[in-house]
Amino acid sequence: MSSQSNRKYGRGTTAIHGGSHNDPLTGAITTPIYQTSTFAFPSAEEGARRFAGESDGYIYTRLGNPTVHVLEDKIAMLEGAEAGLAFASGMSAITTVLLGLLKSGDHVLASKGLYGSTYSFLVTLKTSFGIDFTLSDLEDEAAILRDIRSNTRLIFVETPINPTMRLIDLTMLANTAKAHGIYTVVDNTFMSPYLQRPIELGCDIVIHSATKYIGGHGDVVAGLAVGSKEMMHQLFAKTHKHTGSILAPFDAYLLIRGLKTLGVRMDRHCENAQKVAEFLAAHPKVTDVYYPGLPSFPQYELAKRQMDGFGGLMSFELEGGLQAGRKMMDSVELCKLAVSLGDVDSLIQHPASMTHAGIPAAEREQMGITDGLVRLSVGIEDIDDILADLEQALDRA
Repeated sequence: MSSQSNRKYGRGTTAIHGGSHNDPLTGAITTPIYQTSTFAFPSAEEGARRFAGESDGYIYTRLGNPTVHVLEDKIAMLEGAEAGLAFASGMSAITTVLLGLLKSGDHVLASKGLYGSTYSFLVTLKTSFGIDFTLSDLEDEAAILRDIRSNTRLIFVETPINPTMRLIDLTMLANTAKAHGIYTVVDNTFMSPYLQRPIELGCDIVIHSATKYIGGHGDVVAGLAVGSKEMMHQLFAKTHKHTGSILAPFDAYLLIRGLKTLGVRMDRHCENAQKVAEFLAAHPKVTDVYYPGLPSFPQYELAKRQMDGFGGLMSFELEGGLQAGRKMMDSVELCKLAVSLGDVDSLIQHPASMTHAGIPAAEREQMGITDGLVRLSVGIEDIDDILADLEQALDRA
């Protein structure tokens, strides 16, 4: 956006224009795809200056690329952060952040109900690197104080938690963590910066699986992280540039394009999901619906306070448990039986046997992930078509 304007733009406008510039060579308003592995130096002296960090010019795409930088600037602006980094996947963002901030002997406090691969990586850190972790409900300050240790370095949370949709009070979390010198890292994938901005609530780092709502169209796998310039520089220098988990320029272009419709997509996701949740809550074959937008949701007031909308994701349980859920999922016609979320398509899946299968059954039960739980990512199709598909599938369950 033009630096000549002092106007603070809205989130939808920022998603379109933030970090973007007309191409200085051609005037193109769409960010070019700089599909190159390396960059020529105008002189040997300039090349040396770039390697010494004395010049901002480009060197090699693993170390920085103009297309990728537009995306990094855009997500940082949307999250209210100083800087951002782009990664080859959401898990590469998570692993890079954890490896960059932790050392042997440290302890991580994490929210119950983590994404299965995040949980598995924490297990790897414990068994291979001597970095311990504890799962906690983090429901209030007392719970956090009960579970932190003298060596707790970082608190890692998802909110809403995948797939139970339970929330964590981010302001409370950030204040408690700061009082004890502990970093807070928030996986904000489920909400996107359009609906929730943890940095503004005091948290240190925000992570996204950009594959989901940021991209929005199911055609790219990517990750993002934002925070202070100092922390992002530390992560880049210590782990990101060495692990090589970089985002390709073409994939960055797809995410930049996806972000331009983030606002209208999220509005439609929220609108559709609210109607689906109300439909499911009233259905005789559905025993429980977990969606923050329902007044019956235990943390409904926190959801209204912390988020600008309730998102497009929900979970529910059927009267017949696992077998009924499987029958329903096998019966959908419009909805896709597939993992992932945040797509324009409605996606339905079974967490216990799919996304969270790597978590031991006892741990899943403690997280609230029962064998009968079904997760639904509501897309942006016409709502009457989504409801009709769910109704006919439930009739067969």
